[in-house]
Amino acid sequence: MSDFIGKFGPVTGRVLVALIFLWSGIGKIGGFAGTAGYMASKGLPMVEVLLVLTIVIEVGGSLMLIVGWKARWAAAVMFLWLVPVTLAMHNFWAVPPAEVMGQQINFMKNLAIMGAMLFIMAFGAGPYGVDKK
Repeated sequence: MSDFIGKFGPVTGRVLVALIFLWSGIGKIGGFAGTAGYMASKGLPMVEVLLVLTIVIEVGGSLMLIVGWKARWAAAVMFLWLVPVTLAMHNFWAVPPAEVMGQQINFMKNLAIMGAMLFIMAFGAGPYGVDKK
């Protein structure tokens, strides 16, 4: 079992953590105006620029993680990007009571994803990635 997890765990983990970003980034492309409006409602400046940057990070970073190419760099960028995103978009302490639980769950989900990114930064893509590290 340990050998199996050692061989296939890293690639499976990379794909699973990347899927949320790939799905989200593609959704933002199709729903650009709606997403920009939501970002503006959170008080963010230059939402179109930030949204394009977000799409590039989500789609580009997730594809890099999935294939294991420059996975450490992709994880580092995604980790750093997640810090302000988590604080700005999932600030459960500053939303109406009806939204607290949902935002708190998303906040904690992002913390867990940040942990996964730290893991990839530390250990690389694993044996089944373009980088093979």
